[in-house]
Amino acid sequence: MRLKLTIYISLLFTLMLGLASAAQAQSAEGIIQINGVIMTADSLRAVPGATVLVKNKNRGVEAEYTGVFSIVCYKGDTLQFSCVGYRAKEFPVSVDLPGQYYSLIQLMVQDTFYLPETIIRPLPSKAAFDYAFKYWDIPNDQYEIARKNTDAYLLRMLAYTTPLDGKEAQTRALRQQAAEAVYYGQRPPMNIFSPIAWGEFFEAWKRGDYRRKNYNPYRKLK
Repeated sequence: MRLKLTIYISLLFTLMLGLASAAQAQSAEGIIQINGVIMTADSLRAVPGATVLVKNKNRGVEAEYTGVFSIVCYKGDTLQFSCVGYRAKEFPVSVDLPGQYYSLIQLMVQDTFYLPETIIRPLPSKAAFDYAFKYWDIPNDQYEIARKNTDAYLLRMLAYTTPLDGKEAQTRALRQQAAEAVYYGQRPPMNIFSPIAWGEFFEAWKRGDYRRKNYNPYRKLK
C-alpha cells in the first residue's frame, strides 16, 4: 500500500513539474525584445527623446539622443511612439514574429501647429509709449513665473522660514538624541580645552577681529 502511494505521489509531482515547465516555456516564447531607432521620414534624422509605450500597459522607455531604443514586450502588444512636434505612431507586434528579437526602424512625420492670429499695433505717439513703459503693469508669463519660483535666494528663504512638518521634526529630534547619546554618562567636551579653538582665537586676535571700531582713547578726557 505504501509503495503504491509513493508511486502515485511521484507521478503527480512529475506531472506538476512538466506542466510548470510547459507554462514557463510558453510564457517565455511570447516575450520579444524589440531594438530599433526612431528617425524622421523626410530627412532620416534621429528623433531624440521620443517615448515608446506599450499600449494599455504602464510600461515604456525613452529613446536616446541618437534615437535608439530597446523595449521588452509580449507578442500581440502594440507599441506607441510619440514625441513633441511629431505625429504619434503605433506599431502592432505580430504574434507570428519568429524568435525573441526584432529590429525596427520607426519613421515619424513632423506635425504642424496652427497658432491663433495675433495683431501687433504701435502706440499712437512717443508720449504714450513713455507712459506705457513707466506705468503699465504687464503680467508675468509662465516662463517668468517659473523662473521666480525656482530662484535660489527665494528657495533658501523658504527653507529657513517654512516650519518643519512632522517627519522633519522627528528626524531632527532623533539626530539630537543620537548626538547626545555619544557622551552618555560623561561630560561632553568643552572648547576651552581645545587647542584648535585656542589657535583660531589667537589668529583672530592677531588680525584685529576684536578691536572696537572708531575707538578714541582721548574721548573721555574731553
